[in-house]
Amino acid sequence: MTEKPRIFGAKYSVYVRIVRLVLAEKGVDYELLPVDVFAKGGPPFDYLDRHPFGRIPAFEHKGFSLYETSAVTRFVDEAFEGPKLQSSNIRERARCNQLMSIADNYVYPHLVWGIYVERVSKPRRGDITDEAKVAAAIPKARTCLKAISDLMGVNPWLAGKQLSLADLYVAPMLDYFLMVPEGGEMIQEYGNLEEWWSHVGVRRSMVSTSPV
Repeated sequence: MTEKPRIFGAKYSVYVRIVRLVLAEKGVDYELLPVDVFAKGGPPFDYLDRHPFGRIPAFEHKGFSLYETSAVTRFVDEAFEGPKLQSSNIRERARCNQLMSIADNYVYPHLVWGIYVERVSKPRRGDITDEAKVAAAIPKARTCLKAISDLMGVNPWLAGKQLSLADLYVAPMLDYFLMVPEGGEMIQEYGNLEEWWSHVGVRRSMVSTSPV
């Protein structure tokens, strides 16, 4: 049985990239096995044995299978050597968890699906942008950025004084958002986030996992 962790998913997926970012920051080599949930007919039938809801990623290491990105990333941080991505400070750790939840529930739906998919993904495949959906997502995106900026405050990282899972959660979502004009304009309203992105966006882990 392979010793390398195995990720099942697609490079374009924000959530697959989050797991890849965490592994890269921990210095852990891994295998990425392609699974396209948007393929005609959906994911392979046997993939549902790994993830009964048919989403990506799924994860396996030494016979231990796991799905749900938040669970996978916490497991990776605690199971492998390398820089700790969850603070021992209880408040910073709580803030990290809060930001991960914000990313799941608000950032991903509005910045990625509400704006990036409509502005970039749909035209790329020949579909028409739903401008009403974009218009509805814009104020929600601004709420997301303001909330993250406020929680970050004067810290160098989103959840405190060190790189954490929160940074690696938000970064790939923001990466897609910044591919649209609205994203580039909006982030300028939040100086701390703009500064944060200037060094997070060029990290080796981000560059090596870029989906484009």
